[in-house]
Amino acid sequence: MKLHFDSNQEYQIEAIRSITDIFEGQHLHGGDFEFSVERAGSFMSDIGIGNQLNISEEQVLENVRAVQTRNQIPEVVTELQGMNFSVEMETGTGKTYVYLRTIYELHALYGFTKFVVVVPSIAIREGVIKNLQITNEHFQALYNNVSVNFDLYDSKKVSNLRGYASSNTIQILVINIDAFAKDDNIINKPNDKLTGRKPIEFIQCTNPIVIVDEPQNMETEIRKKAIENLTPLCTLRYSATHTNLYNLMYSLNPVRAYDLGLVKQIEVDSIYAEHAMNDAFVQVDEIKQSGKSKIVAKITLDVSTPKGVVRKSVTADSTAKNDLYELSGGREMYNGLRINELDISTQTVELSNGQILRVGEAQGGLQDDILRFMMQKTIEEHLKKERIYKAKGIKVLSLFFIDKVKNYRDYDVMGNTIQGKFAQWFEEIFLEESKKSANAGLLPYSVSELHNGYFSQDTKGRLKDTGGETQADNDTYKLIMQDKEKLLDINTPLRFIFSHSALREGWDNPNVFQICTLNETKSDIKKRQEIGRGLRLCVNQEGQRISDRNINRLTVVANESYDDFAKALQTEIEQDCGVQFTGRIKNKAQKVKVNYRKGFEADPAFLELWERINSKTKYRVEYITSELISRASKAITTMPPTVKPVVRSTKKSVLITNEGVAGNLISDRTYQAEYSQQLPIPDVIAYIQSKTELTRNTIVSILKSSGRLEDIFINPQMFMDNATVAIRGVLSEIMVDGIRYEKIGSMVYEMSLFEDSDFEIYVNEFTYTVNNQHKTIYENIIPLDSGVENQFAKDCESSENVQFYFKLPSWFKIQTPIGTYNPDWALVLSNDTKVYFVAETKSSGQELRGSECKKIKCATEHFKVFDEVIYKKVSTVSELVVHT
Repeated sequence: MKLHFDSNQEYQIEAIRSITDIFEGQHLHGGDFEFSVERAGSFMSDIGIGNQLNISEEQVLENVRAVQTRNQIPEVVTELQGMNFSVEMETGTGKTYVYLRTIYELHALYGFTKFVVVVPSIAIREGVIKNLQITNEHFQALYNNVSVNFDLYDSKKVSNLRGYASSNTIQILVINIDAFAKDDNIINKPNDKLTGRKPIEFIQCTNPIVIVDEPQNMETEIRKKAIENLTPLCTLRYSATHTNLYNLMYSLNPVRAYDLGLVKQIEVDSIYAEHAMNDAFVQVDEIKQSGKSKIVAKITLDVSTPKGVVRKSVTADSTAKNDLYELSGGREMYNGLRINELDISTQTVELSNGQILRVGEAQGGLQDDILRFMMQKTIEEHLKKERIYKAKGIKVLSLFFIDKVKNYRDYDVMGNTIQGKFAQWFEEIFLEESKKSANAGLLPYSVSELHNGYFSQDTKGRLKDTGGETQADNDTYKLIMQDKEKLLDINTPLRFIFSHSALREGWDNPNVFQICTLNETKSDIKKRQEIGRGLRLCVNQEGQRISDRNINRLTVVANESYDDFAKALQTEIEQDCGVQFTGRIKNKAQKVKVNYRKGFEADPAFLELWERINSKTKYRVEYITSELISRASKAITTMPPTVKPVVRSTKKSVLITNEGVAGNLISDRTYQAEYSQQLPIPDVIAYIQSKTELTRNTIVSILKSSGRLEDIFINPQMFMDNATVAIRGVLSEIMVDGIRYEKIGSMVYEMSLFEDSDFEIYVNEFTYTVNNQHKTIYENIIPLDSGVENQFAKDCESSENVQFYFKLPSWFKIQTPIGTYNPDWALVLSNDTKVYFVAETKSSGQELRGSECKKIKCATEHFKVFDEVIYKKVSTVSELVVHT
C-alpha cells in the first residue's frame, strides 16, 4: 500500500499561497544552473548558509494585508504582530501536507533553504517524520527532484547540526520544544565536539523559517522565548485550535471544512442508562483543598428531590458532610455508606464499603452494561460498513481507546498473559455477530487475528498505563506510524484496534470509521480531539483518496447523550475558532437596561391600581380522602408501564452549519441490563410519603387499589417516581377544586421591590418600545415573551379606554398548591366608570398545559378576595369589557 497525494486541492493551494505571497518582492531564485557564493534568499556566515530577507517590513505588511483581504479575514491588520503568521486548518484537511509543500514553494520562489519544524509532543513528532517520508516521492516529482534533507534532532548526535548549517540545499530539522526550551538542555550548552560552540548556534546562524505545529501548546513565556531564541526569519503557525491568531493569513474552520466535504461526516451513537437509579451510584468528579485545613470532594449521586430522583453533583468532605445517605436526600440504597477518607495526593475517595474511587471513576449505574453495549454497537457498525465497503477496496478500521491496559490484557500471578474483560467481551460479541446471515464469511479470519492492542511496555515487556509522553510511548508511536500502510491493507486481518487514551494523539489513519472510548474514568478529552482521530477522508487499496460523502462517515460511540455531545462540540468550536453561530450566540451589544419612569410610584393613576392588588394572600384547601384514594388509584392504574433498567443507543448525524451543531435521528435501540432481576427494594411507602405528605394508610390504600404493586419488582425507582407523579397530579386537581384564599392581615408587596429590580434584557422582536410614558411605569421598553403580549401592549397604549397599564414584575407571585404564579398585566379601563383588571394573555385558541390551567383557576379564586378587581384570561384588550 502506497498513499497517493493530490497536488491540485484548491483549498490547500490557497493556504500555501497565503504564506508564500507574504514575501512578494523578495529576489527570485536564480535557478539550479547558476552558482554564486551569495545565492538569492541566502547569505554566508562563518559556520553556515542561512536565509536572508531583502524586502522591508513595510512591504511585508502590505503583502500581509493584501492576502488577508483576498482571504476575507475579518480583521485585516494595520501593523504586524511580529514576523509570526498563522494558518488555521481543521483537523483532517492536510495541515502537515500544506506546511511541508510550503517549504518547497518558498525554496522554489525565493531560495530559502533552512527550515525548523517545532512540535509539542512525541506523537506529533512521529507523525511529522512519517509525513516527510511518505510525501518525499510526491514532492520530488512536483519540484524536479530538488535536493532535500530532513532530520530529527537527536541530542546524542549534535554534530549533525553542522551539516544542517553548512548545506546549501533544503534542510528540514524536526525538533521537540522540550529539547531546547530550558537552559540546561544539551543544545543550549557549549559542546567540545563543536569547538566549544553551543549546538543551537548552528541553527541560529541560519535564520531558519520556523514552522510551529500546534502552537497553542507552546504559549508559555518560556516556550515563546525559546522559539524566538532560534532567531527565525519568520514563524509560521499551523493549527485547528489556535490560542492566539498572530497575523492570521488563512482560515479553514470546521464549518467550512464540513461544507466543502473535506473531512468525514460525523454520526454520534449515544449510549446511556435509562431508568437505572436503583443502586448506590457514586461518581467522583473533583477533590480539592478548601481553606487551609479542609479537603472537599465534588461527587455525583442519585439524589431525591421534590421532582423525583435526579443525578446531580453534591459537595462532600470526610468529617461533617460524609454521609452519602443524607447527601442523597435519604435514599435507602445509600444507607450506611459514608466517606472514610479523601486523599488529595492520590486523588482518591475511600468509601465505608471498602471501595476506593479515583477522580472520574464511578460505582453503580450499569457501568459495565454501558461499556459492553458500546463495544457491541461499535462492532455492529463496523460489520455494516465492512459489508458495503469491502467490494470497493476500502479497509474499515475501528479504534477503541481505553484508560486501563489491564481491561484488555492482564497478567496472572506467574506473569503469563491473560485476556482482560474488554478482550473477552470483544470475542464473545464478535462471534455472536458473525453468526448472523448477513455477516457469514465476511471476515475469513479467526477472531483473535481481528483485534490487537497498541500499548507502551515496561523494561520487562509487560504492557502498562502511561501518560503519552514517556520514552516507552516513543516506541509505541513509532510502531503505530510504521504500521500505518500495513493497517490499510485489506488483506491484513487486524481491523479492531485497542489503544491507551493517552496515545490517541498518535493515531492518524484515514480509514478509521468507528471511534469508541471505553474509559472507566470520566474523560475530559475535548470532543474535537476525540473525533479528530477519524476525520480524514478514507483511501482505497490503490492509496487514492475517496471523496464520496456517503462513504466518508465517522461513527463516534459515546457514553453521553447526543445533546451533551453536540453542545460540548459547538462550545469548543466557538472557543477554539472564534466561530459565531448565527441564532445561537446572543449579541451583548443588544443587551439593554429596562428603566422605570422616574416618579411613577407617586403617580395617582398607578397608586389607585397598585393599592387594590398588592395585598399578599394565603390559601387553604378542603378535600375528601376517599375521593383522593379512588382517583389516585385509577391514575396509577393508567400510568405508563414500568420497565426494566436498560442501556439505550441513540444514533444521530452531526450537522455543523452556520446556525450551530444540530443532528438528525438515524436509529434508536435499547439493550437489556443484565442485573435487572436482583434490584434492591426500598421503602416505597416512605418515599411516596416524603413527596406527597399523605399518611401511610392513605398511600397503602391507593397502591392496593391500583393493581400495580407487582411493578415494584420490575423497577422500584421508576415505579415510585411514576406513582408519585400520578398521586400529586390528582392531589393538585382536588386541592385546586377546593382552594380558598384570604388576605394575610396588612401584608403587601413593598414598593421598594421596584427599586431593587433593575435588570437588563436582550432586545428581540417581542420587546415593546414605549411611546407614551404617562400611561405606564416604564420609561423606555417593556420586556415581553410573545407577539400576543407585544400587540396587547401596543393596544393598551393606543386605546382611549385604557387609562393606565403595566406588565406585572416577576416578583409579583401568587402562591398555589402547584407552585407560584405570576400574572401578566394590571390595567385600569375607564368609560363612564373605572374598572381594575388583572389580565393573563394567551393567543386565541392556544391549548394550555395542565399546570397552566390549574394556576389560572387558582388566580381566579385569589382575585375574588380583592374588591373592584376583575381577573380574566384574554388574547386582546377588546376582550376586557367595561360594563356601564
